[in-house]
Amino acid sequence: MRIFFDTSAFAKRFIEEKGSEQVIELCDKASELGLSIICLPELISATCRLKREKKISMAHFRLIKKALLKEIEEISICQLTETVIAKSIQALENNGLRAMDAIHIACALTWQAELFVSADKPQIQAAKNLGLKTVLV
Repeated sequence: MRIFFDTSAFAKRFIEEKGSEQVIELCDKASELGLSIICLPELISATCRLKREKKISMAHFRLIKKALLKEIEEISICQLTETVIAKSIQALENNGLRAMDAIHIACALTWQAELFVSADKPQIQAAKNLGLKTVLV
């Protein structure tokens, strides 16, 4: 199964929190994983924030970053193309979304994901509205 993760869900693979076990199970079940190109900087931003807030140590930050960079070598990365931008605009016009959330959905649609995974309820609803099968973690 082709499973696409937005950043809020994929982060749970590296930062233990509610939903982490479910994300790991979904990753293990997937025949192919997909992410938007914006996922990497969003994840690095989130882990930098955790480091600044002293919720993780510098050593833990480095471990997360190393694991993330290794992991994405085997993942399909959806680029920002004209098609993705057009689909994100459509998603924004028809749903109450933030721009980055619309880009994740547009990437999942363009990549032809069989399942879209997020930890964001409004994003999940918008993905459903646009025809994606979804899982809220």
